[in-house]
Amino acid sequence: MPSKYYPFDSETLKEPLDERWAARRKAADATRRLIENLVNTKASVEELEQLAEAISFQADNLEKQPMAKGRFDSTDAVAFEQKTISELSYELNPVEGKSNPLAPPLNIWMDDEGVYGKTMLGWQYEGPPNTVHGGYVAALFDQFLGIGQKITGHPGVTGQMSVKYLKPTPLNTELTFQGRLKESEGRRIIMTAEILANGAVTATAECLFIRINAEAFKRMKEGT
Repeated sequence: MPSKYYPFDSETLKEPLDERWAARRKAADATRRLIENLVNTKASVEELEQLAEAISFQADNLEKQPMAKGRFDSTDAVAFEQKTISELSYELNPVEGKSNPLAPPLNIWMDDEGVYGKTMLGWQYEGPPNTVHGGYVAALFDQFLGIGQKITGHPGVTGQMSVKYLKPTPLNTELTFQGRLKESEGRRIIMTAEILANGAVTATAECLFIRINAEAFKRMKEGT
């Protein structure tokens, strides 16, 4: 692994590339707080109307700035030229991107033996009472194992995934992830993982990834 640049080689949160990315992370963290508070608020109609107006004002301001069409179309990709695609994912991926407010605070790292992770999901991810929505559990597994398959040196795209929900995955509780390589042969990579809360396994997953070549990835980036 290119550990000099690779953001998943350590449990320690990687520092942002520069001051602008640091500001993006700060804005993303503030937006996550806003989302969770909006889900739970008992504010009055008047206060909510004022909030909507303030948010719309800020959204309008951002729309006046230069805009990209996805992270691979971003001028910021130039700054990552000497980095890896993983660096862009680390910042902007919708499931674990540090600068993407849609993403929960998921941290992933790995070694030669497997892949590991931790997070804590707030009320905005609630499905059944006090429980993480099953769709988010699946999304977390997909991203977690998608990163973990890179221990093979030749990662691919998700082909199939199965999830077993053994017990409710609690909100507002530290969740830990453990994953490992089950099989790597030809174009096929199979990874397995589990989520633990308070020492108990709440869900398990097995995911099949299909390796793709550089030309196929280039076509995906170009939308062709």
